[in-house]
Amino acid sequence: MNGRFLLALPGLLALAACASGPEPARPLPAPPPPKLVRPAPPAAIQTQRPKPHLQVLPGLEGVIGADADALTRQFGPPRLDVRDGDVRKLQWSGAPCVLDAYLYPTEGGGRPAATYVDARRGDGRDVDRAACVAALRQTPPRR
Repeated sequence: MNGRFLLALPGLLALAACASGPEPARPLPAPPPPKLVRPAPPAAIQTQRPKPHLQVLPGLEGVIGADADALTRQFGPPRLDVRDGDVRKLQWSGAPCVLDAYLYPTEGGGRPAATYVDARRGDGRDVDRAACVAALRQTPPRR
């Protein structure tokens, strides 16, 4: 039996060599070219912004909804006028407080109007917004 096995061994090895083994690696398909993304035009960006929420608090009448010219008539020239895109921040400073008004574009492309105000003391502590507005209306602004 040993002799027959030894004679059959080369045939078995040849048969094993013919058996299907792992398939040769196929090249992967090339990835699609990257898509170029172009930024939206400024007009499209402006229309995507949600409608600004108006801060409605007693004592802020005449400030919320006012444009930069109306605010300047009330408080004098702003100490700071910062623009970031279509948003604008105006700041007035007086002895009692510092007032920041944030103006956003209105619907239909109208003039930007104050939608929010913030007030603080010179040391950074919060102050009642309506009290600050009333005090700045009576006190000449500091520069």
